[in-house]
Amino acid sequence: MSNLHAKGRNFLRAPVFDWNCRDFSNQFIMARSRLLLLGFLIALSTCCFNTVVLGQTTPENEVSAMKAVYSRLKDPMKNLRRWGKGDPCTSEWSGVICAFDQKDGYLHVRELRLLRRNLSGTLSPELGRLTHVVILDFMFNNISGSIPKEIGNMTALNLLLLSGNQISGHLPDELGYLPNITRFQLDLNNISGPLPKSFANLPKAVHFHMNNNSISGQIPPELYKLPQLIHFLLDNNNLTGYLPEELSMMPKLRIIQLDNNNFEGTEIPKSYTNMSTLLKLSLRNCKLQGAVPDFSTVPKLLYLDLSYNKLNGTIPTNKLASSVNTIDLSNNQLDGTIPSNFSHLQRLQNLSLENNYLSGDVPTDIWQNLSFASASKLLLNFQNNALTNIAGNLNPPPNVTVLLEGNPVCRRANELDITRYCGNQTHTREDLPNTSNRTCPSVNLCPVSGGYEYVPDSPDGCICSAPLGVGFLLRSPGISDFPPYFEMFRHYITSNLQLDLYQLQISTPFVWEKGPRLRLFLKLFPLYTEDQFNETALQDLVDKLATYTIPGNDTFGPYDLLNFTLSGPYEYYDVIPTSSGMNKGVLAAIVLGSISCVAIIIMAIMFIFLKVHPKKQKDQEQKEKTATVPMKVDGIQRFSFEELSKAADDFTDRNQIGQGGYGKVYKGMLADGTVVAIKRAEQASLQGQKEFFTEIELLSRLHHRNLVSLVGYCDEQNEQMLVYEFMTNGSLRDILSGNDGAARYGNPLNFRVRLNVALGSARGLLYLHTEADPPIIHRDIKANNILLDRKYNAKVSDFGISRLFSEPDTDGSVSAHVFTNVKGTPGYVDPEYFMTHKLTEKSDVYSLGIVFLEILTGLKSISHGKHIVQEVLTACQEGQMFSIIDRNMGAFPSECIEKFIALALRCCEDEGKARPTMLEVVRELEDITAMLSQSDTITSELDSSGSAIPGSLSLSIYRRSTYTSGNDLVSGVIPTIRPR
Repeated sequence: MSNLHAKGRNFLRAPVFDWNCRDFSNQFIMARSRLLLLGFLIALSTCCFNTVVLGQTTPENEVSAMKAVYSRLKDPMKNLRRWGKGDPCTSEWSGVICAFDQKDGYLHVRELRLLRRNLSGTLSPELGRLTHVVILDFMFNNISGSIPKEIGNMTALNLLLLSGNQISGHLPDELGYLPNITRFQLDLNNISGPLPKSFANLPKAVHFHMNNNSISGQIPPELYKLPQLIHFLLDNNNLTGYLPEELSMMPKLRIIQLDNNNFEGTEIPKSYTNMSTLLKLSLRNCKLQGAVPDFSTVPKLLYLDLSYNKLNGTIPTNKLASSVNTIDLSNNQLDGTIPSNFSHLQRLQNLSLENNYLSGDVPTDIWQNLSFASASKLLLNFQNNALTNIAGNLNPPPNVTVLLEGNPVCRRANELDITRYCGNQTHTREDLPNTSNRTCPSVNLCPVSGGYEYVPDSPDGCICSAPLGVGFLLRSPGISDFPPYFEMFRHYITSNLQLDLYQLQISTPFVWEKGPRLRLFLKLFPLYTEDQFNETALQDLVDKLATYTIPGNDTFGPYDLLNFTLSGPYEYYDVIPTSSGMNKGVLAAIVLGSISCVAIIIMAIMFIFLKVHPKKQKDQEQKEKTATVPMKVDGIQRFSFEELSKAADDFTDRNQIGQGGYGKVYKGMLADGTVVAIKRAEQASLQGQKEFFTEIELLSRLHHRNLVSLVGYCDEQNEQMLVYEFMTNGSLRDILSGNDGAARYGNPLNFRVRLNVALGSARGLLYLHTEADPPIIHRDIKANNILLDRKYNAKVSDFGISRLFSEPDTDGSVSAHVFTNVKGTPGYVDPEYFMTHKLTEKSDVYSLGIVFLEILTGLKSISHGKHIVQEVLTACQEGQMFSIIDRNMGAFPSECIEKFIALALRCCEDEGKARPTMLEVVRELEDITAMLSQSDTITSELDSSGSAIPGSLSLSIYRRSTYTSGNDLVSGVIPTIRPR
């Protein structure tokens, strides 16, 4: 309305009256007509405004409650920038989903979906006034404080999703009176105090997911009253007392997972063997004692873990359900023999009996009846018992691993030909099976705009389409090995999402986490007739996953949604909808009732302002097209389009020196003779003017000898260009790969130069992490973005997808993190960031570690489908470290290479906490540089004395986390290695 009235005022001022008597009458009539038309438009628009808006508002008590909720939250990344402005349901508050109630005619807040929004602060008690909310989702933020007892007033609440925060305090008794709650997802917090007895009053509760907290005290026996509960997950808490036998009276309970609690001195209730619905019982490390109950009466049992307790006596001999795949009784005080009742278990994957007092023979028939899947692997761990003999011929198939070390029978290993079972063996889980019938080209030829991948199993061959990435966690699976169940899982997911099998791919590696829990990364592809999901289809998938409408599965257990990965065409799509979600029938009636009003207003305005002032409108459009935003930054020059076009010879191909997702880069010479690199954005990559100048203002503040300097910019004629200092020797990748850059400049990169390039790159990033204000995470470190000047000094370039952080810690590091969509170049992206969307300074450390490996080997990050980290690790583990060093490097000191490779591999650890900080990287590179100088002196002395220099060395690295140098210096002399 305010905009319309403003236009009306301008409209009244528009006529310039000529007081010549001949024209006065016509001009007066025109002004009066315009006044009448304006009044009509105002009245009509008011009518339409009342129809569309006033009939669809949120009750005042909910508006005030939402504003109170917002006041308690901290939003450093401005993800809730529209909150607090206007009506929550009609002003597009991010993550607020509303629904229209035909009974009272209001819009009501129905869902708060705030997964991974980098929020902190506390939960407001005013949440209790949102009595229409069905889903409250604050998962994976940094929310602290306690759970307000007022949430117990949210009578419509169905899902309480607070996992992955820093919530503390007790669980309020009031939560036990939520009549419609089905899921408590409260894990990974700091919740303390007892589990309220009032929770026995929840008629619809299905999921208690409260693991990894500090919940203490006795499990209330009263919980047996819960009629719908199927998952009882309270592992990794401080529970004490005894295990209530009453839990066996729950009619639908399928999973009991209570690992790592303290039920010291108590036994496992025998009543648990009468649970007809039980699928998984996990009581690891609970300080239980007594005998192992006979679970042969549990008809659907899949998974039994009673390890790390004080159980004694013998193992029951009755046959378990044939569905069992995991039995872990290790680290107890069991005696007697290994019974024969395991040989009929066709789906067995893990039988762990190690660290007991078992005696007698080693059974050799357990694997005889395995028939579930050819991909199934079986681990039989009998280590550290008192087994003295072999029952028959111990000759298992390749998919069976038998571990016997620490048994008396191994003293006769040579005699019995069982040496290979008595040593240190490893049991590795297999990769996912290759179910594709096609092999797509190894080089991805899909659109360069990003986000597109091959879909090999589509009915139309290796098509290119853009997937939706989904971080997915199986929080209590009933299996020990995933590959045999791969196809079952694909059918489970695709059938519930109404997709075809080819539309789901599961990325490797999948990760088993403590619990054990299984982390997966799913890629959901559109139909083969389309190259991307439309907005409706995309939102439908997001809603199904985010609202937990996919039912649980007996084999895979409950799941968690961890994140969504949106790239390519979905990069700017917000998976958290802002629509009101009103009833479609009501919405249709409103639209049909007001569409004529809106149409008349639009037509009238178009007639007045285009017909009456066509020339003025045309001039304004032309002015807006060529306008620039005035801006002045010290040391940064604003160029005209003509200046840069002339400098780059009209942007001809012969002046092009590079190309990326942003656009093309040209070499140019300014009028004063300065040679520059001009980065010209393509139309599809144009930013808004505010964002463009924000980037310029940011770059203008970065001044370091190892960062490429910004000279100026151009923003006119619908162009966006950045002008950088020209780097004579191009990119590091050019020279390492021997392409055009190397052909032009030669390949002078000996080890000293390469080490200097590595150190310069690290110093540039250290500046970004600790000295830039605010600190910056580059997010796209790669060999192509390390540029070399005429003296081969390294400078970091391309800050197009960098992210700002609030402030460094006192030690100078950026420990803060931000949850954000994954961006970067394949092969360089931090796997932890890829899986969790949690971006930290260690993400840059990982990417730089990949660059270090490229510097040493000359290989690309991904070559022929193999990742450089695995290539280097394999060479090191086989004792062939130096065989993988780039032959163009020339001679090098072996110890310097060892330390450099060790540093690079530490940078490339999968977990960020295992990687060094950038400050530590710089210091270690400086130490290697000093060592190299010492080596040069020694080598010079050896050469002058005629001493021989060894021609090869080898080194084995068995594990990255425990890597130490395998070559000791002899008499203080550092050998120099010349690659063969």
